[in-house]
Amino acid sequence: LRSFLSALLGYDPSQENLTGGILGVVKAHYGCIEAQGRGSLHCHMMIWLEGGLNPNEIKQRAIEDPESDFCARLIQFLDESISNSVPPLPNEPVHVPSDDKHPCSVRGTIMEGFDRSTMTSETAKQKDVHNLVMKCQVHTHSGTCYKYCKGNTHPKQCRFGLDASNTEPITYFNPANGELTLRCLDGLVNNFNEFIIRAIRCNMDIKFIGSGASAKAVLYYITNYITKSQLKAHVAFAALERAVTRLNEQDVDDDPLTVRAKKLLQKCAYMMISQQELSAQQVCTHLLGLEDHFTSHSYRNFYWISIERFLDSQVPSPEC
Repeated sequence: LRSFLSALLGYDPSQENLTGGILGVVKAHYGCIEAQGRGSLHCHMMIWLEGGLNPNEIKQRAIEDPESDFCARLIQFLDESISNSVPPLPNEPVHVPSDDKHPCSVRGTIMEGFDRSTMTSETAKQKDVHNLVMKCQVHTHSGTCYKYCKGNTHPKQCRFGLDASNTEPITYFNPANGELTLRCLDGLVNNFNEFIIRAIRCNMDIKFIGSGASAKAVLYYITNYITKSQLKAHVAFAALERAVTRLNEQDVDDDPLTVRAKKLLQKCAYMMISQQELSAQQVCTHLLGLEDHFTSHSYRNFYWISIERFLDSQVPSPEC
């Protein structure tokens, strides 16, 4: 990820490099590592670009003049940075390494046994990125898509919002409210950036936060993620019940009450820790001293409960 930040995004901590990367000059970033149910690790990252306006400013400019040069350049930037359709096959036939092996298992088109001059051609690169997008970005519905659907009375909708009918031919601003609608040429293809996916060679998603609603949704998602417990409530209560039961099974008549209390807390803690699910990748990351988050700035702790209590004492709210 450090290489991704420096080589692809062109992030410079000293802010002296004004050339930038594939998305422009990166002003700040915040990313955290998440483990999937199968244990594999991936990163969720937010990126702030130099000169980027906040959603309200973009909306105001779009309402004032949706045909302005600013709106046209923003739409062009988004269309060039975000793709959501399978790249077409090249007109000329060419055989690339990703035809024989999974595209994620090969490092591009340069490989022993293949003609180097042919593999460096644009035709070979186009065929390779086509294979990569087909394997990594095309969505196939599964039970996970509908796990929040209740019974058969409600129409099933993919919780990821991916459907063949969800298409938009062009990116445009709504002149009435200034809302930005992004182009979507294939409703079953996750957003991707061609340069990023060719470099990291795995599935990805990329999103532009262009409205206040999107910004709030992302903020809620990140806050919910970094504060969520790895241990589900029903598992925690079951572990606590087991700890109390085991303590009562012991002969503790001679122990003082305080000793029993300490033993209870100790057993509860041990029982809860034993129920934590950690993948091998997470354990190895910790043992190797690798980072589990990547930030460009230092942050102060935000004590929400204390602040809420103070605000309520200053300005009492009848609803709370």
